Amino acid sequence: MPARGGTFPGLMFPSVRLSLLDRSRTRVGEPDAVALRHTVDRAVFAEELGYHRFWVAEHHAVPGIASGSPPVLVAAVAGRTERIRVGSGGVMLPNHQPLVVAEQFAMLDALYPGRIDLGVGRSLGFTPPVRDALRRAADPDTFVDDLEELRAYLNGTAAVTARPKLDRPVPVFVLATGRGLAVAGDAGLPVVVGGPVLDGPEIGDALADYRARATAAGSTPYVVVSRDVLIAESVAAARELALPEAWALAAARTTGQFPALEPVDVDRPLSPRQRTVVEDAVGRTVHGDPSTVADELHDLFARTGADELLASTSTFDMAALRASDTHLATLFRS
Repeated sequence: MPARGGTFPGLMFPSVRLSLLDRSRTRVGEPDAVALRHTVDRAVFAEELGYHRFWVAEHHAVPGIASGSPPVLVAAVAGRTERIRVGSGGVMLPNHQPLVVAEQFAMLDALYPGRIDLGVGRSLGFTPPVRDALRRAADPDTFVDDLEELRAYLNGTAAVTARPKLDRPVPVFVLATGRGLAVAGDAGLPVVVGGPVLDGPEIGDALADYRARATAAGSTPYVVVSRDVLIAESVAAARELALPEAWALAAARTTGQFPALEPVDVDRPLSPRQRTVVEDAVGRTVHGDPSTVADELHDLFARTGADELLASTSTFDMAALRASDTHLATLFRS
């Protein structure tokens, strides 16, 4: 068994922590509730494997994702686990009052001391009707001010005191692409970086700027890179595991609906546009046999100097996903 707290003996990546993000992806033929139970079960297994964190996400009214309330799901995960850190990747701050978010996560930390993380992002609803339902359609971007207000509640420096009052603030992470890196740096907060920005030629300069800003703010910079990672016995098998998520993304780009995951069908008919989206999505996934994935991760860590990998992985086959999580943990223990 791995050591407590996600520290692995004989690390292939000695300075990088390993964590998981689970988005509670729904699957064709199953009710949404099953996806939530899968998330909790996966967290229990991740703790057994020695992962450092297990985070859940916030998506509203998306057919393919069952998780709309990170605090509730964090509580369910923390209640079934004992050591692994549990948090949000993330709470979308524009959708909530900062005081309410502070109260929710202060309560979680009071119930599960020292294990709760609060990752916050600035994304709005997936579609205009969802943004209307969230009352966010015409609102200005107040993320920086909301983040400052949230931290004041958590630090006990605001005009009102968030309850329960804690002895120390819940750790806050900023989910960032582009200019969000500067926001995280100026706030002196850890940053989570994912998506196409990781592949861009500017990522080195952007992270250097973040680290300089965080240092100037009196904090130690901390970079978490978020990447889809799928490992199987062969590159071809791992590619098949990446297809269900890629198909869902292609459907979202062409129909506006992000669907539930479906079984692999390598002969699935796709339009030229859909095929382009699928190939791009698969190409952005770190996938392959353990050796191939190790090489890609070495390159990723060399380019970013990351302190932590947050593997945000999903596929239709739950047994294959469990095997992939095991392969990844074993890779970090090799």
